[in-house]
Amino acid sequence: MKKALISVFALTLLTAPLSFVQAEEDAHQEAGHDHAASGDDHQEVTGEEGEHKEDHGEEGEHEEEGDHEEEGGHGHEDENGGHEEAATASINAKQKELAGIEVATLESKRVDYEIYAPGELLTNGYTSYHVSPRVASVVLRRHVELGEHVTKGQPLVTLFSETVAQAQADYRKAFPEWKRISGLGRSVVGDQRFNTAKANIEAASATLLAYGLNDDDIGALKASGVDSLGEYMLRARVDGAVLTDEFEQGQRVEAGQPLVTLADESELWVEAHLPASSDIVLEKGAEAEVRAAGRVAVATVSQEAHTIDPVTRTRIVRLELDNPEDRFHPGMFADVYFRFKTSEPVLAVPETALMRGADGDWTVYVEEAEGEYEPVEVELGRSIGGLREVSGLAAGQRVVLRGAFFVASEIAKGGFDPHNH
Repeated sequence: MKKALISVFALTLLTAPLSFVQAEEDAHQEAGHDHAASGDDHQEVTGEEGEHKEDHGEEGEHEEEGDHEEEGGHGHEDENGGHEEAATASINAKQKELAGIEVATLESKRVDYEIYAPGELLTNGYTSYHVSPRVASVVLRRHVELGEHVTKGQPLVTLFSETVAQAQADYRKAFPEWKRISGLGRSVVGDQRFNTAKANIEAASATLLAYGLNDDDIGALKASGVDSLGEYMLRARVDGAVLTDEFEQGQRVEAGQPLVTLADESELWVEAHLPASSDIVLEKGAEAEVRAAGRVAVATVSQEAHTIDPVTRTRIVRLELDNPEDRFHPGMFADVYFRFKTSEPVLAVPETALMRGADGDWTVYVEEAEGEYEPVEVELGRSIGGLREVSGLAAGQRVVLRGAFFVASEIAKGGFDPHNH
C-alpha cells in the first residue's frame, strides 16, 4: 500500500513540470498571436495614413499644375483666344471648277431688275358687250356662230315675244293717227288733239326701242305689209368677235339672259396678281412684258385695285394689251414682268451668294486671295428682283456669287475639333 502511494506521488512530481512548461509555452504563443494582430492593425492604420499622404501628394501636384497654368496665362488655349482658328477655306482650282464657284468684283451701280406676277388675259370690259333680250322671248333663228367676227348693226338672233307684239300693235295704231293730225296741223285740230296724238306715237316708239328694236325695225311697222307681229331681231352694238352663244333655237329665254357676248379683241385686259404685301409703286402708263402661249408683247398699266381679291388674296393690277393681229385671246394665262431701275447706285448680290452663319447671321464669302475665302457678315436691305441689297461690304471686294454652300461646308470641315476643345 505504501509502495503504491509513493509511486503515484513520484509520477506526479515528474509530470507536473512538463505540464507547467507546456502551459507556459501555450500562453507565450497566444501573447505572440495577439502582438501580431496588433501589429497588423498598426500596419493598416499606417497604410491609411500613407494613402492619405499620397492623396495630399496628388492634390499638391494638381495645385502646382494649376498654379503653373495660371502663371502661363493660357493653358491649352492660344494667344488668339482658344482652339478656334480663323474661319477661312482654301479651295484649289479643280474643286472650284467642280463646285461651280463663281466669283465677281462687287460694284456700286444702278440695277435694272424685274418683278414677276402671274396674270390672265380678259376681254376689255369697257368695249365688250353682252347681247340679251329685254323681255321674255323665244329664240326663232340664229344668224351668227361662235368665233365669227361681226360688225356693228349686224343681225345676231331673231326672237318672238307677246309683249313686243302688243307694243308693235300699239305703234301701228298710233302712227296713222299721228300722221293725219300732224298733216292737218295744230291750228286746225287744236292743241289737245295734237299733243295727245304726238304723245301716243312717241310712247309707242320709245317702248319698241326699249325692247331692243332699232329705227329700221320701227320704220318697217309703218308699212301695212308687216304681218309677223311679235318678231324682232337683236343686232350687234359693237364690232367684235362672238365669244359666247349659249342658246338654242326654240329656247325660251328670260329678260336679261345673255345670249351672245361680243368683244373687240384688238385691245385686251391683262390682270396681274401681286402679293398682298407687295409695296412696289406702279404708275399709270408703266410698261410690263407679257408672255402668253409662247408669244411676247408689251402692256401698259391702266388701273390698280385698292382692295385685296377675296379669293386669291392678291393685289390686282390691270394692264392694257394691244392685240391688232389677234394673237392673244381672252382666257389665256400669262406671265407678267414689271421692269424697274434703282434711282441710285447700290451694292447688291444674288440670293445664291447669301448663307446663314453659325450664329444665324447672313454671311457672304469674300475671296481674299486666289482660292482663299473668308466669311463676312452682312445686313440685308431691300429685294431687287433676284438680287438683295447688302451693307457691310465695300465696292471692289471679290464675292462668291455661286457655290457659296460648298465654301461654307469647307469652312465647317476646317473648324471641326476632334478633341472637342
